[in-house]
Amino acid sequence: MSTQAHPRRIVIDTDPGQDDAVAILLALASPELRVEAITTVAGNVPLALTTRNACALLELAGRTDIPVFAGAARPLRRPPISAEHVHGATGMDGADLPVPRLREQGLDAATHLVDLLRSEAAGEITIVCLGPMTNIATALAHAPDIAPRIARIVAMGGAQREGGNITPTAEFNFYVDPDAAKAVLAAGVPVTLIPLDVTHRVLATAARLEPISKIGTPAADMVVRMLGAEDRFERIKYGWDGGALHDPCTIGWLLRPDLFTGRECNVEVEVEAPLCLGQSVVDLWKVTDRPPNALWLHDVDSDGFYSLLTERLALLA
Repeated sequence: MSTQAHPRRIVIDTDPGQDDAVAILLALASPELRVEAITTVAGNVPLALTTRNACALLELAGRTDIPVFAGAARPLRRPPISAEHVHGATGMDGADLPVPRLREQGLDAATHLVDLLRSEAAGEITIVCLGPMTNIATALAHAPDIAPRIARIVAMGGAQREGGNITPTAEFNFYVDPDAAKAVLAAGVPVTLIPLDVTHRVLATAARLEPISKIGTPAADMVVRMLGAEDRFERIKYGWDGGALHDPCTIGWLLRPDLFTGRECNVEVEVEAPLCLGQSVVDLWKVTDRPPNALWLHDVDSDGFYSLLTERLALLA
């Protein structure tokens, strides 16, 4: 395992969420990354729960030094939508985490992002977005000058060949706040998108979870409980051997981009058509004159990813 001399500094913008939890733990276990803050947003469950879950995860990992900033409680201009039918009433079915003592900071997430990016040299901070892009879009709207200061946004969002998981055409994160996703993709910031096309290949099968179950730490045990549940939504919905592991792919790409393949292309998000609201329109073959605005990933070495995840979870106490 090689470690960069200077770890990549990241802010994780998240709506935990079972797979968000695994992404956060993977980041905390990786010396190549330094988590500067966690910002929370309403998505999988309402904001109060996503914020509580983020605090509980930091306590589990022994990282209460990382500040948590609560953000948007609803999308930019639409009613809130959540996914308790997938992640359970708390967002963390199977985690069995105690109520945390850690509390969020008094500053809101968007303001913190603006302050942090303005205080650091350009290119210092990467934003990892695991939920709707509301906080990031809000920060960019309030302070357009921060756009060239962001090193990159790495986001789980969108779908093309897989179709949607919340509507026939839309992936959940883009559907919850399509206006935010559209604004972020138009901001001129380098963006990497990990869509369902990739994450639906990263299934948490029993064979892949077995090495994690042998680690024997509280964090690893929690991961196995959450990902290995027989009643996981996607196992039932799709008839798969395991649920998809969406959000950790963002951290996986930061750590091992060689495990993924993709293409620089133009991605737009539909915000008007009712049947296609939140759809990611991906110009893979440059059939329009729209310039590339994202690295769109479309494949992954799933076994390689799970080897990485297992290796890193073993580093957490």
